[in-house]
Amino acid sequence: MSLSFRLTSTFSPPPPSRLRFTLVSRSNLNPSSIRSPSPSKFTHLSPIRCVNGGSDHVSEIRARPRWENALSAAASLYPLYVSVGGVVACLKPSAFQWFVQGGPNSYSLSLGLIMLAMGLTLELKDLFSLFLRRPLAILFGCVAQYTIMPALGTLIGRLLRLPPSLSVGLILLACCPGGTASNVVTLIAQGDVPLSIVMTVCTTLGAVLLTPLLTKILAGTYVPVDAIKLSISTLQVVVAPILLGSYFQSAFPGVVKAVTPFAPLFAVLASSLLACSVFSENVVRLKSSLLGASSGRDLSMFAHVQAIVSGELGLVILSVLLLHSAGFFVGYISSAICGFREPQRRAISIEVGMQNSSLGVVLATSHFTSPLVALPPAMSAVIMNIMGSSLGFIWRYIDPSDQTTTPQIND
Repeated sequence: MSLSFRLTSTFSPPPPSRLRFTLVSRSNLNPSSIRSPSPSKFTHLSPIRCVNGGSDHVSEIRARPRWENALSAAASLYPLYVSVGGVVACLKPSAFQWFVQGGPNSYSLSLGLIMLAMGLTLELKDLFSLFLRRPLAILFGCVAQYTIMPALGTLIGRLLRLPPSLSVGLILLACCPGGTASNVVTLIAQGDVPLSIVMTVCTTLGAVLLTPLLTKILAGTYVPVDAIKLSISTLQVVVAPILLGSYFQSAFPGVVKAVTPFAPLFAVLASSLLACSVFSENVVRLKSSLLGASSGRDLSMFAHVQAIVSGELGLVILSVLLLHSAGFFVGYISSAICGFREPQRRAISIEVGMQNSSLGVVLATSHFTSPLVALPPAMSAVIMNIMGSSLGFIWRYIDPSDQTTTPQIND
């Protein structure tokens, strides 16, 4: 079925100076027909119809052909891709050997191309205009991103007594900017989509300084951290490609228009390959550790599962689950305490809880000698998207206009 979306308000009427967004389908779309969200903001930026209250300017969106809808639908299966890739990495790690052998250069190149695709779909002047209209909510969300998650990553690592390499990997993941999946999850959850988009861009640009600085402060007690090299790598593989993609928009509009429909699917496939390749690197070591622990003993199925859960892989899974769960919860509670409206609370919660795990993988493989440092970001790519998708669908069936228990900030 071919679908086309348009975003306007489903909530209370906004004041004249605000932007309105709503979800409208060309065919009779019901909530159950929406599947897994796309990890990328690319798939929904183009269908957004933006109406600036108080002016007659309306940005019209053309109806998309079926092949573009098919590409968008394929891109929305990101959680499935990383889950299947994770299974393949466990059963046959050699399947990713061709990509692993090129690391870390192949990892950096893939992330750079992902960020370039993101830049091709972003109108920086429109984002700047949104920032001027919503400064309080955006600043709060960005501060929450770089305070809540780093603090949680450090605390969880200490509580679980993770080995130094895993602690550093978890802290590095927690210090990364918001993940690109958060925008579509926010759309599914009936949250504030423009707020989510601008937060993702702002935290990504801020990662050049904040991710290396926070990693050095929090993880420097475990291993030496070169903040300058981390900053240069972040600039090269994240910020520069985004700005280059935005420049291409104005310099080569015809080429960008032809390439843009393919950007979402390329981005999710590259992200899946990146995460699963790093995971496959660690599978052999984890299997060897498990076999060594169980040698000479005839373990039952339950004992075998217990051995896995109690080992390094189990610690990584538990720590990543706790990190993202706590991020969603604390992000929502903090925004509620500060009096933001329900759609904004959901956007901030999702943005805080979902990290750019691909950046964590690239920085871990490029600047740390232990391969275990990259394991938490690699596992996060699977776990985070499943958790975020589930939260988005739960919130989809809870009307945000009913949440009126606290004073609200109309930012």
